[in-house]
Amino acid sequence: MPVEFELCPGRRIGGSNPCFIIAEIGQNHQGDTEIAKKLIRMAKDCGADCVKFQKSELEHRFTKRALERTYISPHSWGNTYGAHKRHLEFSHKQYRELQQFSREVGIFFTASGMDEMAVEFLHAIDVPFFKVASADTSNIPYLEKTAKKGRPMVISSGMQSMETMRCVYRTVKKHNSNFTILQCTSAYPLPTEHANLRIITEFQKEFPDIPIGYSGHEGGISVSVAAVALGAKVVERHVTLDKSWKGSDHAASLEPGELAALVREIRTVELALGSPVKQMLPCEASCHKKLGKSVVARKAMQKGTKLTLDMLGVKVAEPQGIPAEKIFKLVGKTITVDLQEDDPIANDMIKD
Repeated sequence: MPVEFELCPGRRIGGSNPCFIIAEIGQNHQGDTEIAKKLIRMAKDCGADCVKFQKSELEHRFTKRALERTYISPHSWGNTYGAHKRHLEFSHKQYRELQQFSREVGIFFTASGMDEMAVEFLHAIDVPFFKVASADTSNIPYLEKTAKKGRPMVISSGMQSMETMRCVYRTVKKHNSNFTILQCTSAYPLPTEHANLRIITEFQKEFPDIPIGYSGHEGGISVSVAAVALGAKVVERHVTLDKSWKGSDHAASLEPGELAALVREIRTVELALGSPVKQMLPCEASCHKKLGKSVVARKAMQKGTKLTLDMLGVKVAEPQGIPAEKIFKLVGKTITVDLQEDDPIANDMIKD
């Protein structure tokens, strides 16, 4: 299968297609749809391709005891973990509202389905692709059910081993060829030394028939831009309107100016990657004309002289002659004109 596919309607990833940039809003909306809409518009204005939220059906994602446990934290929105999560969880109606708003703004909309019932809901509202969060990457029954739905998948790899990722690849590939795996380290914020971007190239070797991407939680944009230089075809970053806001993800998120810079730098890197064909380019012509070196006569020679290497030199000449790299091919050939010292040697001045 080719290493590119359509992730969203009219938007392919992999191959020579532009890097697909996901602005992960997650739960940085503070439980407020108006803030969520501001984040959606901001992502669009900054040039991102897609916004992504996190959808949970809490009773299916957590045990009753997990929801009832006391949750005391500067980032808590309730006295229990359940109260905290319920504050941040949008209803189905609110999701449809945000999806419609994204359509009006002109940006793709999706979410991580954090449990199987959330995936069912996202499938029902026709998101373009499913995002698999790192916490569910090793959840093989979940992966199988999600893959069987036939939508493209973007799968993060945080907290997983290569052995597990091979299992993930085999599991999904059995049912769905349209998926990508993202190198990811699940730390918020991520220390730069643990980004391990070399895993991108290892994934490319392990899974050569799918695009590979990067999901980052580090500060700044340099690491994410470097991921694109290494071949990442999808980049996902958390976004926020203010890093100082309450919530554990804000510190590892990009504010509007950073997101705009990330998009700009990724597009610059893509442009700079250019062609793998090494040749002299038209933009180099003036430099070559001024500085390119030619084969010249090291001394005066008469017509009919058979050339030896000690008769030839290399200099910047006017006019230009035979390129310097062809000097050895002239040995043994005969000149057809008289030459003075430093005269450039042209093709029409020699014969076999």
